[in-house]
Amino acid sequence: MANADFEGQSYPANAPYSVGREKIREFAVAVGATHPAHHDLVAARGSGYPDLVAPPTFAVVVAQRAESQYISDPEAQIDFTRVVHADERFTHHRPIVAGDELTTVLHVDRVVVRGAISMVTTRCEIYAMPQHVEVPSPEAEGPGEHVATVVSTLAIRGEDA
Repeated sequence: MANADFEGQSYPANAPYSVGREKIREFAVAVGATHPAHHDLVAARGSGYPDLVAPPTFAVVVAQRAESQYISDPEAQIDFTRVVHADERFTHHRPIVAGDELTTVLHVDRVVVRGAISMVTTRCEIYAMPQHVEVPSPEAEGPGEHVATVVSTLAIRGEDA
């Protein structure tokens, strides 16, 4: 069962994730995204992007890195073998493109325990770091431009479920 005391907790910005062209291409193939802007630099630039553009759900790759801070925290009491992904929502403020250095601030927005099931909602705020910043400031909400918000809900079965 998830520890309900984690509701309202936030984690500091994590280390930057470097978005690469090959990662975008691999993700696009994996999810069946066939738009040329995901695969071909000339097509992406012709569409007005500075580099390859990631499919909208690529943000989950970055969000899951941040969520691992919470899931791997022993005090959170989450047994990942008992987790079922219940919901995922994306809000994009601008597209993710190759060359972005993304950092994420994780918020545990809600923890509801009902019998042998816990429902946990997390929110990942994803930022593109300015090129001159190498390490995010621990005090900053986000070190750069707000790129996306990913809200995830996990259902966690307890021992008795």
